[in-house]
Amino acid sequence: MTAAVPIPPVVLFDLDGTLLDSAPDLHHAMNELLADVGRAPVPLDSFRRVVSRGGLAMLAQAFPDLQQAERDAMLGAFLDRYSRAIGRLSRAFEGVEPVLDKIESQGSRWGIVTNKPGFLAEQVIESVGWSARCAVLVAGDTLPVKKPDPAPLHHACQRLSVEVEACVYVGDDERDIIAARAAGMRSVAVLWGYRSEQENPLDWRSDSLIAHPDELLAPGVLVPA
Repeated sequence: MTAAVPIPPVVLFDLDGTLLDSAPDLHHAMNELLADVGRAPVPLDSFRRVVSRGGLAMLAQAFPDLQQAERDAMLGAFLDRYSRAIGRLSRAFEGVEPVLDKIESQGSRWGIVTNKPGFLAEQVIESVGWSARCAVLVAGDTLPVKKPDPAPLHHACQRLSVEVEACVYVGDDERDIIAARAAGMRSVAVLWGYRSEQENPLDWRSDSLIAHPDELLAPGVLVPA
């Protein structure tokens, strides 16, 4: 009989770029906004590199000539269009579902800590059928602060009544790793998410670095060897 893969009691994940390829829906919403103001669409390849940085970063990529205050004023319109696009094109990254199944089959729990606004995160999770499975959701507006502050990770642990040392955090952005390290939590950086060509995940100093979701179940990744 194959030995069970060591999995901690709780595995926490970032959402966009880690569990979910949400770039297509966000890209659709941004191009709708661009069309509404008479501008050409932005290419998906360049757009997806900034998705993990949030709505303002996406607006900066699509409207580089505008002042920050002008882009800030467009955030509501962009998020409104995105809320209507959720679930059309976004899908879990290949290999994510088997990992979630494995976590659950071994009696562990998994949750999400994201900087995405709560009303959007809830819609996304429902659209992919994870609402009943996700043990905790801490969104970008759950607390007064968000990642890279460690408070959202601590809050998730408190909600689940587990010690920080019993959790691991998995993310695709340097802010995820900074937050995990500041929280005293083991961290895993993933290479399939959204980042610019200038970013080097080796510089983030995560505890593990993986290129495919199934590597989460390799020895020494979620639980130290």
